[in-house]
Amino acid sequence: MSEFSQIFDLTAIAVYSPVVIFGALFLATFVSEDLACLTAGALAGQGNISFAAAVAACAAGIFVGDIGLYWTGRIFGKRIVETRLFSRFVSAVALEKASAWLDKNGASAIFLSRFMTGLRLPTYLAAGFLRTNFSKFALYFLIATMIWTPLLVGGAAYAQENVFASIGLIGIVSGFFGLKMILRFSNWKKRRLFIGRLKRIANWEFWSLKVFYFPVVIYILFLAVRHRGINVFTSANPGILAGGFVGESKNDIYKGLASAAAQPFLLKYIFLGAENSVAKNLQKAEQFIAESGLDFPFILKPDAGERGKGVEILKDWFELEKQISRLKQDFILQEFYDGIEASVFYYRYPFEKKGRIFSITEKRFPRLAGDGRATLETLILLDPRAVALAEKYFQQNRERLEYVPENGEEIQIINIGTHSRGAIFADGDHLRTKKLTCRIDEICREFDGFYFGRFDIRAATFDDLKRGENFKIIELNGVTSESTNIYDKKFSLFAAYRILFRQWRIAFEIGAENRRRGFQPTGIFDMIRLIFGKKTGRKTDLPVTV
Repeated sequence: MSEFSQIFDLTAIAVYSPVVIFGALFLATFVSEDLACLTAGALAGQGNISFAAAVAACAAGIFVGDIGLYWTGRIFGKRIVETRLFSRFVSAVALEKASAWLDKNGASAIFLSRFMTGLRLPTYLAAGFLRTNFSKFALYFLIATMIWTPLLVGGAAYAQENVFASIGLIGIVSGFFGLKMILRFSNWKKRRLFIGRLKRIANWEFWSLKVFYFPVVIYILFLAVRHRGINVFTSANPGILAGGFVGESKNDIYKGLASAAAQPFLLKYIFLGAENSVAKNLQKAEQFIAESGLDFPFILKPDAGERGKGVEILKDWFELEKQISRLKQDFILQEFYDGIEASVFYYRYPFEKKGRIFSITEKRFPRLAGDGRATLETLILLDPRAVALAEKYFQQNRERLEYVPENGEEIQIINIGTHSRGAIFADGDHLRTKKLTCRIDEICREFDGFYFGRFDIRAATFDDLKRGENFKIIELNGVTSESTNIYDKKFSLFAAYRILFRQWRIAFEIGAENRRRGFQPTGIFDMIRLIFGKKTGRKTDLPVTV
């Protein structure tokens, strides 16, 4: 039964006492404030609960829930935003906007957010993060609640008391959500952003991970039964924490790669620890730049990051100092290597002398051509593909969105080879050569305890990459690497799943073989700790004998 159907089917609720109804409405606000208020109004209109009690139940639930959000932000701080679970509901961009708005407008922002769609949750969390005065927060929020709640509950109650009760209530609900839609799509930019959202729904390439990976998770459970253990795949790379499941250190992986075979292909970098003071990290960064003989730009990225999250290109000293002053976790400062970019997915069974390339992805950085009239922001919104990721491109080009490119001038709108941040991926099997395969295999075989993962590589040209020459390894990802060639538009959804199923089958087979040889998988509780950002302090257990 849909939420709206539940609102109108009130006969089952009427048999309960007003106290039970009060409690149910109070709890319902934690699920959907608006729908709880509409339901409360309908019940008041039918006489199942007094209007005052209906308003009180909803107002109390809303007030308690949002005070809870404030203290969640206050107690746990920004660490909660970094968890995978939380980021599925509130994006970092939404919190950043709410924080900026709150910082600029103060307590009035708290009051106004009650009446603005999509700003309540991030604003109240941001209020906690910024340690907004609690007394003012509670006062302004209470005032807003006492205005908002009677209006919504009263409108529904009025409709219920009339002869055409159902029609009136439907009209109130339709009008309420219709007004929200009108406000949301009141200008051209908002309409284009809405079209972008529709494109993301229609094109599986842009689906959220929790939707797209559901069949893959089912297949992984099947493999877990076959190989007698959900954690077997973590033994695929005994030389990397949890095989590269999550939370692995880039610094540790770079150290594992530091062999004679890999040395010419590694980028220079420095590790910046979160336990260091800002002054010490700045000193280390300045010393690294001076001793390496490098100049800007540089790449700053989390030591334990994924899917391009937190990666920044630093163009000058000002940006370097600003970003380092914000560090709340371990980071890597790495030289920037310009050129073409590709991903090379490699695997080797432990009983084999030579490994193979599973797939290659050619990464393309989208460019937009100017017409001498439109701003870069407008060009992004007009482009049929770019509009689907418009907000990502806005974030990465925030300092030049108002720039008007000359007629025919091309603007590259991203220079980070991450699909989730807007890079275009194409199947790169045409880049597969014997020389490249031998070079990658040589590098991997000298990394003790590595059998399965994906290299992100930059080279001067694709021809250089095919020859296995003049390329640099940006980073190496472990067992949960994705065969990113699936995002080529030539692959159907089912073809993409076939590739991912084969990838995971190989990961489990390598993990099972390593387990047989004595490499114990990461424990289930350690895996859970890693998911929530807690370090286990150990790699896959090494065997006594192999």
